[in-house]
Amino acid sequence: MQHDNGVRWNGISLVAGGAGFLGSHLVERLLSERRRVVCVDSFLSGTGDNIARFASHPGFRLVRQDIQRPLPLDGEAIDEIYNLACAASPPRYQADPHHTMMTSVIGTSNLLELASARGARFLQASTSEIYGDPEVHPQTEDYVGSVNCTGPRACYDEGKRAAETICFDFLRVGRADARIARIFNTYGPRMRADDGRIVSNFIVQALAGERMTVFGDGSQTRSFCYVSDLIDGLVRLMRVDPNPGCPVNLGNPGEFTVEELAAIVSRKIPTAQGIRRMPLPQDDPRRRQPDIARARTLLGWEPKVALDEGLAQTIAWFSQQRAGRKLEAAE
Repeated sequence: MQHDNGVRWNGISLVAGGAGFLGSHLVERLLSERRRVVCVDSFLSGTGDNIARFASHPGFRLVRQDIQRPLPLDGEAIDEIYNLACAASPPRYQADPHHTMMTSVIGTSNLLELASARGARFLQASTSEIYGDPEVHPQTEDYVGSVNCTGPRACYDEGKRAAETICFDFLRVGRADARIARIFNTYGPRMRADDGRIVSNFIVQALAGERMTVFGDGSQTRSFCYVSDLIDGLVRLMRVDPNPGCPVNLGNPGEFTVEELAAIVSRKIPTAQGIRRMPLPQDDPRRRQPDIARARTLLGWEPKVALDEGLAQTIAWFSQQRAGRKLEAAE
């Protein structure tokens, strides 16, 4: 328990990528637990709007820096490090693939060195993309994956696989208490409208009265987890004792085709104008569904927010953002 200006804090968490979609929700959760938070972000994909609400919070500190550089954190008694720093949408991580790869390799290594020096627990936000275009369905953590290491998605997929390797190297030799969450498709408020992910794409296009872009024949499947459920899983994984010593899938096991999602969004947004088809990108996974038995057993975790409810909240947020932009333009 730490005291600062009369406030009793329950420790200090560093959140790399804290200005991003997931990161900002995690920062909010940790501050609500009366933890001080050091938010580290280069703002490559994160935004100031996501963290503006925390600017005056006495427990919040922003460090604007790329994690590929050692962090200036002398004297901070950090006891938790969450590494969420890496562009996660294909258009963004493919824009500078070398930087994406090095964020996962050099950046993760830097943060693990910090965790080792401070005796802090470390949680790596890995991804279902490490399974590639899976040959096993649903995907369990024991499945080693099917990734094209020379394809256009490899900078992200292989970068995250390398980050997992580094984490387990540190864990095996006792240098850091590292934990790994393999995150499946997550959605909710604060997604970027231009991030290229399917939920935000469909909602933004439907609200604008445009046709929703479906790649391929739309039969490919995804499993959609609402952001509050995902954040709860991350925190549980960080706090569980003992260290599981293995990766843990976090996602919603409900499986939907892309066409099914488009139909649901169309029903919820009256201005939707149907779909338009585009060629399927190279190495795009055909099926994606997590087996979450391990999360249920080790963490007592499973998602609670149904897709219908989560989409309603996400659509409401995007609608408010759109109305705000129109008001600003009118002024």
